[in-house]
Amino acid sequence: MSLALALPRRVASFTPVLPVVAVIALLGLPLAPGDDGGAGPADAVSGLVVLACAVRLLRARRRPLTRTAAVVLGLPVVGLAVAAVGASSPEAGLTGLGRYLQVFVLVPAAVLLLIRDRADFRTLAWSFVGLAGWQGAVGVHQYVTGTGASYQGEDVRAVGTFGPTDVMGMATVVAFGLVCALGLALGRGPARQRAVAAACALALLVPLALSFSRGAWIATVVTCGLQLVLAGVRRALKVAAVAVAAGVVLVGGFGVGSAMLQDRIDSITRVTDAPDQSVVDRYTMWAAATSMWREQPLTGVGLKGFPEHRDSHASLALSSGSDTEGAGASFQRQPLLSPHNMYLLVLSEQGLIGLLALGGSWLALLVCGLHGLLRARGPRSDADGAESGGTRAPGVPECGLVACGLLVWQLVDFLYADIGGPSTVLTAVVLGLVAWWSLASRHADAVPGAPAAPVRERAGEAVSR
Repeated sequence: MSLALALPRRVASFTPVLPVVAVIALLGLPLAPGDDGGAGPADAVSGLVVLACAVRLLRARRRPLTRTAAVVLGLPVVGLAVAAVGASSPEAGLTGLGRYLQVFVLVPAAVLLLIRDRADFRTLAWSFVGLAGWQGAVGVHQYVTGTGASYQGEDVRAVGTFGPTDVMGMATVVAFGLVCALGLALGRGPARQRAVAAACALALLVPLALSFSRGAWIATVVTCGLQLVLAGVRRALKVAAVAVAAGVVLVGGFGVGSAMLQDRIDSITRVTDAPDQSVVDRYTMWAAATSMWREQPLTGVGLKGFPEHRDSHASLALSSGSDTEGAGASFQRQPLLSPHNMYLLVLSEQGLIGLLALGGSWLALLVCGLHGLLRARGPRSDADGAESGGTRAPGVPECGLVACGLLVWQLVDFLYADIGGPSTVLTAVVLGLVAWWSLASRHADAVPGAPAAPVRERAGEAVSR
């Protein structure tokens, strides 16, 4: 009887973040053929997350955000409001405004407020790892059986359940999971948790490689390198040696996509000498976005305005679209409707006002997060050891490594991608995790001599910070 009562209490203790976990879990469902654009189930549930957060705030009758958090998370609204007014039509302005508010303001703020402590944060981090493991397993199966998206004339590209029209979807999910797993492995968690997380990180290298996504590779290498440095140089060298050895075994020993991988890696260095058509298209769209910005430097061409102004600013080198096929979908020509660079997309549609507002918000999160992580170096506090049921070795807090890693990955990836597709809602959850670490956790649990972190008083109740 006691066990039956303990289980509901255990589940109830995670009630506030369960809607966020549901958002992550729904991205594991397969997409219907042709469902490659608008809002999906995960986006709908993200709206429920915002609603659930509002209800909890009303019941708790407490101030939702600190002044700093409100300014940092609300800063993008300035540029969005101006760009929405300048949109080509009211419908485009409202649609674009709603999407940007969802991804960069409302959902991140809701996730920030629903996370109560490090246990909630770790729950969401492991949810990312679980989703990455599922999507990665589907992707590896696609490569092995030749049922993936078309790549160099063969249906071998791992895309998970996202299909050939969103080839970055699985790569993004797997990369997020890998960054979370590495942060958990390098942090102060129990030895068993660190070992499991390290194994997950190594396993996720395979589907990430088989995604053939150069942008995701570059962002992951930069991010993991930063996480290793922040965790300590000695540990960084050990982990790097293990990763190199695993790569040699997988590629050299078992031949995991060795020829195609080598060609794809080599193509990164050929982007200026002998670029393929995808690189030419990307450079052409970047030039078109820059040209739009020069015409309207302060406010841009308006939300959702890039596709409408693209042809009048792009050169003849731009192709009509990219070919997609495989993974259960027939051949189709996918139009190029964005510059595949988030910074240039914001610059072209929102101008300098929008870029400074949105970029300023991200920069503030990064600075606050890194400052908190560096400040949190040192021995563990007694409260932190008590939370896990015992003492743990000194080191860097895993929450900080995960949060800073996720933000760095996203900022680097934005050089090669922008928002769009079903996986976009994960960006909102990521920003919420980062915002909690940067603006709300106060890092008291990680600073020697600081007061103990707050403890949950009752299951399902909000904790006062």
